[in-house]
Amino acid sequence: MTRSALVVGVSGIVGNNLARQLLGQGWEVSGLARRPPSDIEGLRPVAADLLDPAALGGALRDLRPSHVFITTWMRQPTEAENIRVNAAMVRNLLDALRPGASLQHAALVTGLKHYLGPFEAYGKGTLPATPFREEQPRLDVENFYYAQEDEVFAAAGRDGFGWSVHRPHTIIGYAIGNAMNMGVTLAAYATICRETGRPFLFPGSAAQWNGLSDMTDARLLARHLEWAATTPAARNEAFNVVNGDIFRWSWMWGRIANWFGLEPAPFPGQGTPLETQLADAGPLWAEIAARHSLAEPDLSRLASAWHTDADLGRPIEVVTDMSKSRKLGFTGYQATDDAFTELFGRLRTLRIIP
Repeated sequence: MTRSALVVGVSGIVGNNLARQLLGQGWEVSGLARRPPSDIEGLRPVAADLLDPAALGGALRDLRPSHVFITTWMRQPTEAENIRVNAAMVRNLLDALRPGASLQHAALVTGLKHYLGPFEAYGKGTLPATPFREEQPRLDVENFYYAQEDEVFAAAGRDGFGWSVHRPHTIIGYAIGNAMNMGVTLAAYATICRETGRPFLFPGSAAQWNGLSDMTDARLLARHLEWAATTPAARNEAFNVVNGDIFRWSWMWGRIANWFGLEPAPFPGQGTPLETQLADAGPLWAEIAARHSLAEPDLSRLASAWHTDADLGRPIEVVTDMSKSRKLGFTGYQATDDAFTELFGRLRTLRIIP
């Protein structure tokens, strides 16, 4: 029987790659966003606002998905607002799907802020030991990831569907206009450095430069989401999901520099945030885009400097345990340096970077 999926947040890094993965495996796929993409062949677009329950109910009235994948969030100025808004989005979605009574599984994508804390308390206070493991308890702080989980758990208990929670590390993947997009951000930054002669300077902390880290390719995350949604042993479980390799940024920075034909600048021993380095770069990017006939002249749609600074500026080493997924049969692997260079190649092919 054909499986039918509703991918919520289909215009983002995770949703875009997930929709392509599921379509390639023969699923019927609907993609929900305020402005769904038009370049995913076979996707049924659903334009809707998760914060408008009445309109959302109308948009989903005729859909009968067997699986829903929640891959979106909306950044707010405070964690209290993050909780209010992002919990409401999940609640409204699952309420809108309830009348159809078709749902078998709901998958929620969160991340390592489950262990590190929300942006207001990011990497501060008493944190669990690394590598992070799923059985570690929630932090004693308010966190919108916890609120989203609780909405899924409550609806699943009430309506009888299964669930999975997926906690990736920093995601590498293709998307434009996304709030959390290190790969495209670093591609734009490297391009600016090459075109202007600025030093290609690691923007993060000494802990990140010297310590171990891992990341998550959006394509691997898509395979993990499909696996958990269709594997009985993975029902009602939370999972970390990373590429399977570990690295130090002192090594990875040179690999990225090399792809762009740059010499990495010596690390100065402390962070030089991208928000500072790129504060004046909007007009520079517009000039670069015009000179090379690039597809996107607006740097703000490519670079999420604030989020890259948050990830690379952490004061602790961050590595993630994947044993739970491995024991249950998920064996996916992706070399992180290849994930970066494959993304850069795609950006060049699509004329996002020269």
